[in-house]
Amino acid sequence: MTYSVKEIFYTLQGEGAQSGRAAVFCRFAGCNLWSGREVDRTKAVCQFCDTDFVGTDGDGGGKFETAEALALAVDRAWIGDHRSDKKFVVITGGEPLLQLDPNLIKEIKARGFEIAIETNGTIAAPAGIDWICVSPKAGSQLVQTFGQELKLVYPQPDAKPCAFEHLSFQHFFLQPMDGPDRDRNTRLAVSYCLENPRWRISLQSHKLMGIP
Repeated sequence: MTYSVKEIFYTLQGEGAQSGRAAVFCRFAGCNLWSGREVDRTKAVCQFCDTDFVGTDGDGGGKFETAEALALAVDRAWIGDHRSDKKFVVITGGEPLLQLDPNLIKEIKARGFEIAIETNGTIAAPAGIDWICVSPKAGSQLVQTFGQELKLVYPQPDAKPCAFEHLSFQHFFLQPMDGPDRDRNTRLAVSYCLENPRWRISLQSHKLMGIP
């Protein structure tokens, strides 16, 4: 299998329960809910994505012919101590489960990484992933109904938080939708969390810090 990767970079996780943790981000190209092209946004299932996942031209990106080659690229991107037991990679996209497979999971784990994934939940995750973060999108069918973290971009009129509370996740986060209404959306998310303490706020702290 050839893996199409938009970018690979080292940074701090900016969202959710792992916020602040050093991580290699491996962003796969492609998504099943939006082409990534602005001309298609208004017709897409997901219309609020703020990420460029088109092509393979980002830092560290490219076409990787084998799982071993991609795992080596992830390992090279880790700037921290390679003897550490804290090596952490976040597999994201686009929709990473279009490409992440058991062979790649095995190769990355062989290099000492804990593996996290950020997915829209429309594809079942293979075994071996240590941290599954599902971010449901209104209008899509949720297949991955368990994991460590459910992160709902808020508000989505057709994806209300109460519709997900029965699912098997350890953490439930509301993340204010970015864009021109971000301040309003933040106030709405704060209000919801105050009234429904099971939910916590997830801010995109990497944007506040000015890091990738």
